[in-house]
Amino acid sequence: MEIFKYMETYDYEQLVFCQDKTSGLKAIIAIHDTTLGPALGGTRMWNYASEEEAIEDALRLAKGMTYKNAAAGLNLGGGKTVIIGDPLKDKNEEMFRAFGRFIQGLNGRYITAEDVGTTVADMDIIHEETNYVTGISEAFGSSGNPSPVTAYGVYVGMKAAAKEAFGSDSLEGKTVAVQGVGNVAYTLCDYLHKEGAKLIVADINQASVDRAVNAFDAVQVGVDEIYSQDADIFAPCALGAIINDNTIPQLKAKVIAGSANNQLKDTKHGDIIHEMGIVYAPDYVINSGGVINVADELYGYNHDRAMKRVSGIYDTIEKIFAISKRDEIPTYVAADRLAEERIERVGKSRSQFLQNGKHIITNR
Repeated sequence: MEIFKYMETYDYEQLVFCQDKTSGLKAIIAIHDTTLGPALGGTRMWNYASEEEAIEDALRLAKGMTYKNAAAGLNLGGGKTVIIGDPLKDKNEEMFRAFGRFIQGLNGRYITAEDVGTTVADMDIIHEETNYVTGISEAFGSSGNPSPVTAYGVYVGMKAAAKEAFGSDSLEGKTVAVQGVGNVAYTLCDYLHKEGAKLIVADINQASVDRAVNAFDAVQVGVDEIYSQDADIFAPCALGAIINDNTIPQLKAKVIAGSANNQLKDTKHGDIIHEMGIVYAPDYVINSGGVINVADELYGYNHDRAMKRVSGIYDTIEKIFAISKRDEIPTYVAADRLAEERIERVGKSRSQFLQNGKHIITNR
């Protein structure tokens, strides 16, 4: 992999390699874009097959955070960290303290958070060395478990998508097929049930299914049967890449709106469902409640303020639909365009400000 060529092609700002022999830390911090503000993105710990695979993952995820944060209306750029190692065997206090010192050395250019393979306890250890970390324990003034807030964002985003598809954002009487009933999806089901929606659920974990069936009178179907249900809305809340060549022909829903990441297996699948007239709420926008929530910690966490910002996902989804119509493009492209246009506007404004500043200094 030609790292500088890759970074130049996709306009990455910085790639930081962090090594601590004593603790075994091998981490890569990728900072994609800081036009809107400091880069915010979680720390993922994974047993990568190679260092090159880890680098590629860090770069890919950092760029994704640039778009997610921009579309969410946050004054934050995109970054991500990957730590090479087995999260079940290789963790130790010294590792995360050493990593915290590396973050501190960036002097606020990068702010981290919990991600796959890391926990709130890990963030607390990082916090011993730096304040540039979110998602720490509530005892330190954190926002706590982000799942309920993420679920609320998906719920309001789903309502916006329903309005686009059916002319009304009411979910009463609508049938929603929910794939995966983990923490986020369970809370989403609660919101839907309270509004009078009918629920169909599927999950590989039978206990999760039983909980939803008992609490919300949901109907259980097999994990391979969830796609073909007579539902108004399909809510993918588990694995990624589930909108693909095999599943699209089975879909009967008019709306796709769920919390899962990377729902489209390939961009062509976004084109296909657009041509079919299916209303798709782009995943990284509708599931951005969690990052909006932790970002509020940077101002001294206020739950009501965070929830008000999360409710704005409704308006953001509507803007994406408007761009989709304006430019005659699928909604997944429109979401990227929304983020890119915001970054471009702020970038131009900042550039103009700097030019004016130089002009004033020159003429003194």
